Amino acid sequence: MDNEHGLAASAADRTGLRLQWSPVFAGALAAAALSAILIGFGAAVGLGVSSSSPSWRDASAALALLSGLYLILQALVSFGVGGYIAGRAQRVIGAAPSDVIENRDGLHGLTAWALAVIISVSIIALLGLSTARPVSQDRPSATAAEPLLSAELDRLYRSVRRPANIDLGYERAEAGRILLTSSGRSGVSNDDRTYLIQQVAASTGLAAADAEKRVDSVMGDARTAIQRSRRSAVILAFSVAAALLFGAVAAWAAACAGGRHRDGAALPEWMGGRPATTVPLV
Repeated sequence: MDNEHGLAASAADRTGLRLQWSPVFAGALAAAALSAILIGFGAAVGLGVSSSSPSWRDASAALALLSGLYLILQALVSFGVGGYIAGRAQRVIGAAPSDVIENRDGLHGLTAWALAVIISVSIIALLGLSTARPVSQDRPSATAAEPLLSAELDRLYRSVRRPANIDLGYERAEAGRILLTSSGRSGVSNDDRTYLIQQVAASTGLAAADAEKRVDSVMGDARTAIQRSRRSAVILAFSVAAALLFGAVAAWAAACAGGRHRDGAALPEWMGGRPATTVPLV
């Protein structure tokens, strides 16, 4: 029985299917930590792909593109470092052809990449749950329109003559759901538009003509805001997908490079290796 287990282990070593989890965990933790640092730095200097601030919708396409490129660059650096650690820290057990060892190093880097992605997603999910606001049960929620169209809803119900103790939570939620339909193919229906004009006139004390002008203006602004938010969401999704794919390639290549350096290959000069020397011809 022991002989059979030994043969199975040696076969796994020869085929490159055996993983050493210590280097994988080390590389994954390093990649996740470095990625968090670089993303935090990018957000601090304004290179965020998305934001909850209404002013983000007015950002230029160049800034959105630059933010996406930064997200891809940080993925290359983070997962490259994690993959290199996973490949460099691996212990070579037994003799195997060089291509098998290189494939095994790449597999360690790819596994470290996958584990780092899981760690990062788990941290983001936990942070999202911890910062989520509890939903009040005594009045309806403001729906998805509140963070997206908060400025438009404020302008819609702005009034200097309304008493301070009046709660417009339900009216804002209902108006937000109506404004969300403004970006659809058919737009806001005539019935919803008429109802919204009546509601704004009753809540703000405006005349019917002034309420109609305000509703039409806010509907146009809401349509533009939704379109810009949709554009930002597309850029964010594309940037994240590209960053993860390029990160996987970087982790594999860096792990193979780390394996070669572990086996005695010369390090590049920027990593502390000795510069190549030329022998003069006699």
